[in-house]
Amino acid sequence: MHVLPEFGTVVAMLDRFDRQLLDLVQRDSSRTADSLAVDVPLSPSAIARRLRRLRRDGWIARTIALLSPRLKEQRLRALVSIQLSEHADLRGKAALQQRLIGAEEVQLCYETTGGHDMLALFDCASMAAFNELCDALLTADATVRRYETSFVKREIKFAPFVALAER
Repeated sequence: MHVLPEFGTVVAMLDRFDRQLLDLVQRDSSRTADSLAVDVPLSPSAIARRLRRLRRDGWIARTIALLSPRLKEQRLRALVSIQLSEHADLRGKAALQQRLIGAEEVQLCYETTGGHDMLALFDCASMAAFNELCDALLTADATVRRYETSFVKREIKFAPFVALAER
């Protein structure tokens, strides 16, 4: 592990083994240390120690299970582009962001550049549930100037992985 100073502090850097492990566990976090040792030239005990450290130090934020697309195919999914009011204050924007974060149906939300200020992916059981959610989160909020919705017809690719290892 390399250590570099950053404005008077010490920041730990990831070495090539850490990056290789992160690449592998992003794709399948259920792999055992023994299984990972087949692809990473370290002992299973060294791999287990590194994974504990990567979690402890926040490099691995959480471990989740991704559901099969067939469990999601009957759900209504929508990409919602949100444009904020020209007079939106920081408090109103922060409150909107907290509501979006707190809504289970909002699977992702990004602050963006361009014609819209935010992009969110909504996952709802039905159109009625979607309309109710939009009314609660967006329509009644003076911070939101307008929003546009594009409904997801079909998932072509969903791969939220960040390649870190050297190729």
